[in-house]
Amino acid sequence: MAEKKLPFTKEQVTELIKQYPTPFHIYDEAAIRQNARKLTKAFAWAPEFKEYFAVKATPNPHLLKVLREEGLGADCSSLPELILAEKAGMCGEEIILTSNDTPAIEFKKARELGAIINLDDISHIDYLDKHAGIPEMICFRYNPGPLRDGGNSIIGNPEDSKYGLTRKQLLDAYRIMQLRGVKRFGIHTMVISNELDPNYFIETANMMFDLIIEIYRTLDIKIEFVNFGGGIGVPYWPEQEPVDLDVVSQGIKKAYEAKIAANGLAPLKIAMECGRMITGPYGYLVSTVLHKKEIYKNYIGLDACMANLMRPALYGAYHHITVLGKEEWPLGYMYDVAGSLCENNDKFAINRKLPMVDIGDILVIHDAGAHGHAMGFNYNGKLRSSELMLKPDGSVELIRRAETIEDYFATLDFSGLEK
Repeated sequence: MAEKKLPFTKEQVTELIKQYPTPFHIYDEAAIRQNARKLTKAFAWAPEFKEYFAVKATPNPHLLKVLREEGLGADCSSLPELILAEKAGMCGEEIILTSNDTPAIEFKKARELGAIINLDDISHIDYLDKHAGIPEMICFRYNPGPLRDGGNSIIGNPEDSKYGLTRKQLLDAYRIMQLRGVKRFGIHTMVISNELDPNYFIETANMMFDLIIEIYRTLDIKIEFVNFGGGIGVPYWPEQEPVDLDVVSQGIKKAYEAKIAANGLAPLKIAMECGRMITGPYGYLVSTVLHKKEIYKNYIGLDACMANLMRPALYGAYHHITVLGKEEWPLGYMYDVAGSLCENNDKFAINRKLPMVDIGDILVIHDAGAHGHAMGFNYNGKLRSSELMLKPDGSVELIRRAETIEDYFATLDFSGLEK
């Protein structure tokens, strides 16, 4: 059973709250760096392996800078994400734009940065050509549809998913680009999210290697890189174990040698775009208990709400909770842990066994380092909370201040309303 440990003590957090009131997200820089290195090391055998961190998971330039220093690039899906990658010092083929239903301004910015453009539909070829021009390298996203089982509530089953091209469209798209003079090609897929079975990723690699062979034999196009997407999950539940990256790597290596190398298609660059597994386990939402309510159930009311972490409300996702200072206390009480939104699904936990919780206790919600702060919103006038970085030397840096009332009203014009 994986133990849910914290990189800080109650005493440290109590001092921290004096400067940065709860709620806030805090990220463990040293652990994130170590985790990024672990992934890179697992694929050291692969030609020019590149992990493009999925910016959507934790869109903060300070985190992106840390990951760039570890050799990671950026997987972007919007204009602001492209700009965040740029601000973090990334450029050129360190960035990949994997977008869908893409406006022209995003293609233009990607071209300006020299980023790899990963097209989501065959109709985007003419749209890209018209608004931004065809780049030197092009990539297409493949959707295997009924040819591949899988998917989940986060990304959907491949056949029902809005993303990517069918196999026939994919071959037609490469043929069109070949006729338009493109010489460098990549291929991409993303068919699962938050998956803990290592065999799934090996199966995806086999599927993509077979497709790359078909493209070469049909069109005489030698694919330069394959991006297997992300989707590697994290063990949200204490009894779950993380994905064994070495098992994934060696399984993909075996398929690479049997299919890519054996057919004279090496070197083929290997890429991934994990987000959740890089930062997810090393971010924490810290919140203070404001109220206790005892009606038909026992409720713990926090100063955080689903505007700070909406995964439990959106997906019914489990996030482990630690009551600081009571780690060794017996789990003798049953609570719903809730926020203050006018929505009954604003709950971080339902029927959760915890030690006795008192008003003023500090609760830490684990595994909030990805798709936590990033999915925040302002419903009910809630303000987005701050983000902090726990540095390797033990100091703490503010990497995003909390929103203020002035921020919330900044896009409104109140003039003339008093008349």
